[in-house]
Amino acid sequence: MLDAMFPLVLKTLITAVLVVAVAEVAKRSSLLAGFLASLPLVSILALIWLYRDSGDVGRVASLASNIFWMVLPSLCLFLILPQLLRAGVGFYLSMLLSCAATAVAYLCTGVVISRLS
Repeated sequence: MLDAMFPLVLKTLITAVLVVAVAEVAKRSSLLAGFLASLPLVSILALIWLYRDSGDVGRVASLASNIFWMVLPSLCLFLILPQLLRAGVGFYLSMLLSCAATAVAYLCTGVVISRLS
């Protein structure tokens, strides 16, 4: 049982370290933190974990394609959030509105992709 849980624990720890590292770097340099956060580290790790777990390059290719298409609606958050904050909207309301707009963009993207597939 422990052997089966080790990969899951390792994946969780690596992902958590990356998130904490970005948050800590942001305290010193938002530009460097932005660079680190923009790297597709989570996507790369997910692709590696999927390949190691399944060995199926077709599934890896499919995931990589879907990641590409789903990055586009995620950009809504990074366009809307700073605009709301600069307009004086509170942080939590700005985050909520940005996340809501991003969710709508994800839904629209999902509909478009499903119709094209």
